[in-house]
Amino acid sequence: MDNNMITLTGTVETEARFSHSVLDEEFYSFTLRVPRLSENDDLLPITVPERQLDSILIQPGNKIKVKGQLRSYNKYTEQKTRLILTVFAKGIAPALPDDDTNPNEIFINGFICKAPIYRRTPFGREITDLIVAVNRAFNRSDYIPAIAWGKNAVYSENLEVGSNVMLWGRLQSRNYNKRISDDETEVRTAYELSITKIEKLA
Repeated sequence: MDNNMITLTGTVETEARFSHSVLDEEFYSFTLRVPRLSENDDLLPITVPERQLDSILIQPGNKIKVKGQLRSYNKYTEQKTRLILTVFAKGIAPALPDDDTNPNEIFINGFICKAPIYRRTPFGREITDLIVAVNRAFNRSDYIPAIAWGKNAVYSENLEVGSNVMLWGRLQSRNYNKRISDDETEVRTAYELSITKIEKLA
């Protein structure tokens, strides 16, 4: 479906390991290190069906290009449900020199499913957090967290639930500290679409 497309070029960080199976089909996951313009890299989760698994290509240190979709699923724990994001690979190939030009591109066309949250950072930067529902085949949907900055944040702040929007940007990872008890925290990783362009359709 052309309402959810992502292309990543990066270096394989981990070996592919068995993740889960659905209807007798096995899926594997690995981590891809994708460069940013800044010094930091994004470590992004990739899921690949066994039929597309190339154990020679997906080896740590190899530079590859991944095309697919950004998907979400709920992970149930004893305490609550967590939204998990992964890049579902539909094609994997060795990276070419020109692939470094735009190593991290994503486009989605979906619907605002939660009221936008506008805020300012301690340094005064304007940010709006969005959750966008993207339709998938078989009456399923993916729920994509997105973050808008500056003018895009001001524009996004007033979007109504149900608005149809198109988003362009990049998939980014960030670590944060999650309090799990009164005296204990753990480091977790969040993934979100960092918006470079947004258009409202309806």
